[in-house]
Amino acid sequence: MERGRKQFFHTAVLDTVLLVVTLILVLLQAQSQSQAKGINPALLAKAKAGDAKAQMLVAAAYATGKGVPQDYTQAAQWYRKAAEQGYAWAEDNLGYIYSHGQGVPQDYAQAVKWYRKAAEQGDAWAQYSLGLCYAAGQGVPQDYAQAAKWYRKAAEQGDAWAQYSLGLCYAAGQGVPQDYAQAAKWYRKAAEQGYAEAQYNLGVDYADGQGVPQDYAQAAKWYRKAAEQGYAKAENNLGYLYFHGQGVPQDYTQAAKWNRMAAEQGDAEAQFNLGEDYDSGQGVPQDYMQAAMWYRKAAEQGDAWAEDNLGYLYFHGQGMPQDYTQAAKWYRKAAEQGDAWAQFSLGFCYAAGQGVPQDYTQAAMWYRKAAEQDDTSAEDNLGSLYIYGQGVPQDYAQATAWYRKAAEQGYADAQYNLGVDYDSGQGVPQDYAQAAMWYRKAAEQGYAEAQYNLGVDYADGQGVPQDYAQAAKWYRKAAEQGDAEAQFNLGVDYADGQGVPQDYAQAAKWYRKAAEQGLAEAQFNLGVDYAAGQGVPQNYAQAAKWYRKSAEQGFAEAQFNLGVYYADGQGVPQKHMLAAKWYRKPWRLFDRSGRAMQDYAQAAKWYRKAAEQGYAKAENNLGYLYFHGRGVPRDYTQAAQWYRKSAEQGNAKAQLNLGLCYARGDGVPRDYAQAAQWYRKSAEKGNARAQLNLGLCYARGNGVRQDYAKAYFWSELAAAGDLNTAHAKTAVKERDKVVSHLTPADLSRERERAREWFAKHPKHP
Repeated sequence: MERGRKQFFHTAVLDTVLLVVTLILVLLQAQSQSQAKGINPALLAKAKAGDAKAQMLVAAAYATGKGVPQDYTQAAQWYRKAAEQGYAWAEDNLGYIYSHGQGVPQDYAQAVKWYRKAAEQGDAWAQYSLGLCYAAGQGVPQDYAQAAKWYRKAAEQGDAWAQYSLGLCYAAGQGVPQDYAQAAKWYRKAAEQGYAEAQYNLGVDYADGQGVPQDYAQAAKWYRKAAEQGYAKAENNLGYLYFHGQGVPQDYTQAAKWNRMAAEQGDAEAQFNLGEDYDSGQGVPQDYMQAAMWYRKAAEQGDAWAEDNLGYLYFHGQGMPQDYTQAAKWYRKAAEQGDAWAQFSLGFCYAAGQGVPQDYTQAAMWYRKAAEQDDTSAEDNLGSLYIYGQGVPQDYAQATAWYRKAAEQGYADAQYNLGVDYDSGQGVPQDYAQAAMWYRKAAEQGYAEAQYNLGVDYADGQGVPQDYAQAAKWYRKAAEQGDAEAQFNLGVDYADGQGVPQDYAQAAKWYRKAAEQGLAEAQFNLGVDYAAGQGVPQNYAQAAKWYRKSAEQGFAEAQFNLGVYYADGQGVPQKHMLAAKWYRKPWRLFDRSGRAMQDYAQAAKWYRKAAEQGYAKAENNLGYLYFHGRGVPRDYTQAAQWYRKSAEQGNAKAQLNLGLCYARGDGVPRDYAQAAQWYRKSAEKGNARAQLNLGLCYARGNGVRQDYAKAYFWSELAAAGDLNTAHAKTAVKERDKVVSHLTPADLSRERERAREWFAKHPKHP
């Protein structure tokens, strides 16, 4: 049973006080003489004459102050007179006043002496009291076997206190062999006499199945008997059974009722439980202030769970103002008692610098204490400190070891982190199958990042067979939890019809969800959809809006496309300049018609941002703006530099433009060989203008050795390419001009080469 525990020791003094007072009252009520004012003269005369029973009654009158002023000294004298005649009840009571120093100096040895005299006459109460002295080591050396012996003598006479105490001895194995069945037997005897503590312990035995078959209904029965006598621990445990529906119908209201009854008696465990009731709103209206109040009452008694929960409320500002310092204070109190949750939370405070100065070494220390108690959160976080070398030396193997401990206990965060280790080969040999296995374990618990990574593994066929439908399945699970990257990837799957039927509207839906969370790639793709009218109505202003959001996060493609929009005056605020006609619209996104108003300065700004990230198309376009002085001062050197950056990445337009710069000496020294070299690179990628220019180089021997066959070949390709009317006429003219310089065999060969090129390059810009 959580929180409800047996008490294997109890306070002997209180029980004996109750016993003696009860005895005295019974005796006094039995003697009509003692009811009058003062001690009955006849009774007193008998006592003085040596009547032991009369001496006992006179002593009892003085001890209780019944009919005479209370006087323990007189009581002691009369008890002694009766005791010295061997009157057992007087011996027992004389032992009691010696143990408490009432009317005589406190003297445990004397108490034991008189208890023993009465006990050896078979007095059950004295036998019980002598057992208590042996158990406590008062007046005799501590001896549990002797304690159990005397408890048994009294218990066999039906003394409930002794029966209960003998049960405790059997439960703890003190003075007798440990035997839970015997413990339960003696608890039952006392419980059936109405002894509340025994009823409670018998209930605990039934709840735990200790010494009796586990039976929650019986546990509830005995807890109730004790609870109805106001025994706080039983009230608390009966509340526990109602909370969990064990042995009684589940009833949170009844649980809270019994928790409250115990809590109002000061029972710390019940105060904690009632705090939890208010915390969760189970059985009572949810009320964090009430939760905090009851947690505090329990915490001030040192209850570690309450200290931890009070820290939590301070940390989150529930029921009180948020106060990290107070949170750390209460976490520390619980942590120093060994509470693993509090140790983890205190470690977190140190890691985050919340309520305490940030100190990763302290964080690692507290995480370790909790981790050594198998707290999975602490094991996971300690692993992360080893990954980053925070508070501990960086050690990937240690990180993996701690992740594994938590992962094997089913902790999803750690399963995910262990999967990442296998994925990256950090701390373990790289093993994609193991990575996928651990991702799956976490994913099946609903861990979104693991679901996303498992989707990626299926998409890439990494550690699992490639399966786009499975990829989409796991992306969807993560996406429905709000994972932005999964939403984006699911959008891509719908756009490409990969693993799901192609559906542009669904693609746009998922892009939007990710875009609204700020994922730059999704913002860009949503812009693409608006530009193309794909899955959403075509809307250039919306396209520009989403490009801008992505561009402002540094996404180069979006910066480039936004630059294009400013250059074309499409979907953005416009200026008075006419649209540039040089630019070939990128991809399939832009459908410009007629003339538009542009803002080349903005175009240059966004091209530059993308270009500085090495985005080749932007480098080329920025070079173009420098070449023509649009949005920036005309600067051929800058133009050539940006063309070169793009050209060296293989951009065919930039290669053509750099070739033109060399041919004209714009921004670079004129160099026909360099011009021909860059024309060739562009031409080989299918750029018709570069093919035309390279053909002219061969026809005229500019930068290359004059070669009419090659001139024909490149002119033939250019003539079939995507050229404006003027350039197309030039290509045909140059091709036809060189035919006269070729033999029929040469001409046939070059035409065959061209056909082969077209077969290999069915599409070319």
